Amino acid sequence: MGGTALIIGGSGQIGQAVAIRLLADGWSVIAAQQHPQGLPADLVAAGVRQVAMDRNAPEAVAQAVAGGVDALIDTVAFDESHGRQLLEIQDSIGALVVISSGSVYRDHRGRTLDEAKPGAFPDFPVPIGEDQPTVAPSEANYSTRKSGLEKLLLDGARTPVTILRPCAIHGPGSRHPREWFFVKRILDRRRCVPLAWNGQSRFHTSATANLAELIAVCLATPATHVLNAADPEALTISAIAQAIADVYDYDLALRPFEGPPVGGVGAHPWCVPKPLIVDMSRALALGYRPVTDYRQAVGAACGSAEAAAASGVVFPEYITAMFDYPAEDAFLARRAGG
Repeated sequence: MGGTALIIGGSGQIGQAVAIRLLADGWSVIAAQQHPQGLPADLVAAGVRQVAMDRNAPEAVAQAVAGGVDALIDTVAFDESHGRQLLEIQDSIGALVVISSGSVYRDHRGRTLDEAKPGAFPDFPVPIGEDQPTVAPSEANYSTRKSGLEKLLLDGARTPVTILRPCAIHGPGSRHPREWFFVKRILDRRRCVPLAWNGQSRFHTSATANLAELIAVCLATPATHVLNAADPEALTISAIAQAIADVYDYDLALRPFEGPPVGGVGAHPWCVPKPLIVDMSRALALGYRPVTDYRQAVGAACGSAEAAAASGVVFPEYITAMFDYPAEDAFLARRAGG
């Protein structure tokens, strides 16, 4: 197809993957982000144009699309205020793609991921289709804000808009790489890793390369869609651990145990007591085909996480709080002692 595409959040993990994919299709790509210097040199060399943009500034999006663009991909839209910005400039764009989240789903009792407790985790169907009910829009939390963004866009868009619902995103350029949970342990030469829920948690992953491929498919024939966006297989956490260990040719000794984490021990960034797996049938029906899977893609994510940590990037607390080695050792010693 080709044309001019503006990627908001172009230096992030999704934005980088989308830029690479659209360049391959002959698009002229503009990457907008708060700090333009964050764009990798190879993308600059490939012709991606950088513009500085504060996503929260009232006129920022309007200024970025002045003169019109053929497609706008917003990887960082978060709530209704961002949705209103997009609707205000929709007549200047040919097609709109917005990244939402699989966390917008609720179960038949109204339970959601944001309020999930070990004894009251949502009871989702396996897999979750796009027609599954979603949380009511509000300012209460991440999921309700994303739901409000979705509803506003779907109700108000005259331009074709695609809403994508990824799950546990992974890929180069992440500032919150879940893979660091295992990568740091391997670098620290830790072997034994306790895993709650018997190591069987299945939280569907979403490779940025697959997200980019789905976006390219949607832009080839613009229409209004709500689509799940995840990898072809939802691995268990034990399989994820093995995939990362294979990258480093390292022997991890997993120590799964029944039930929830104990004082934080056994928790990990994919930790769910019941499966969270989304249905990709709707995307496949549009002609989308995944270009990778978790085992193939995870090496790049691991390398990126290592480089980010070495450069001084501070990962979010929900990741950094999961390295209490003395607590893990005491837990494992108690179990070994009966």
